[in-house]
Amino acid sequence: MSAGPLPRPVAEMPVDVRRAIRGVLTDIDDTLTTDGVLPDIARASLDALSSAGLPVVAITGRPAGLCEELLVQWPLAAIVGENGGVWMRRDPKTGAVVAQYEHDADERARQRAALADVAARALAAVPRAALAVDRHRRETDIAIDWAERIGPLTRDEVDAVVAVLRAAGLSTAVSSIHIHGWYGEHDKLATTQRLFAAAFGVDLGAERGRYTYVGDAPNDAPMFAFFPHAVGVANLARFLDRIATPPAYITNGVAGDGFRELTDLLLSARGTA
Repeated sequence: MSAGPLPRPVAEMPVDVRRAIRGVLTDIDDTLTTDGVLPDIARASLDALSSAGLPVVAITGRPAGLCEELLVQWPLAAIVGENGGVWMRRDPKTGAVVAQYEHDADERARQRAALADVAARALAAVPRAALAVDRHRRETDIAIDWAERIGPLTRDEVDAVVAVLRAAGLSTAVSSIHIHGWYGEHDKLATTQRLFAAAFGVDLGAERGRYTYVGDAPNDAPMFAFFPHAVGVANLARFLDRIATPPAYITNGVAGDGFRELTDLLLSARGTA
């Protein structure tokens, strides 16, 4: 149950706060994308932020293989994938993608067999659930589809899947489309902090007020609680009762439209809109 105050309209973000923002961290599915596709307005927003010197770092539950592709295709400074299981960036000298995993290759291989067994038990417990189709080199977690390619599961069914994963000793997170489970204590926030320290020399604990995070689902909760100027796109409203600390602001637009709304506010404050 949401314990904090409801988010305010993003237009109420003070101009001095907008002007001080140094970068944008964002979820992908149903935040940047709309109905599974990156709309032109969201791509234009990514380009505009990059051109204005506001780097964008994507923070997602999508698998390592897709993250590597997006890092090449989109104007991203870096990407965190698999809910914190890996972070990637392009080498500033060679342009090659450099990846840093939470576990080494041998440990990831050992875990994959165990994770597959847990996934099978979850699917047996909730027959309407399915493995996510985005298994392109998923290295560190399992993703179970609850609303992407299947008719949405009920909340009770989602909770039942989560219960199986947690009973097996996994950490869990629920996005707007998938239920994730993994071994380890990392999450989106912990890995993002390590990424910023290692790749950019930024202590996010000290600089959190100079960055904003944009998201849409319960797995964004650690980010919403950490960043004082976090933003939810409008479709977050359906999950607010499952987020202990909601973001400070919420957009009028859903998904990619909401991301564009925030982008316009940030750029106008800098005189670059």
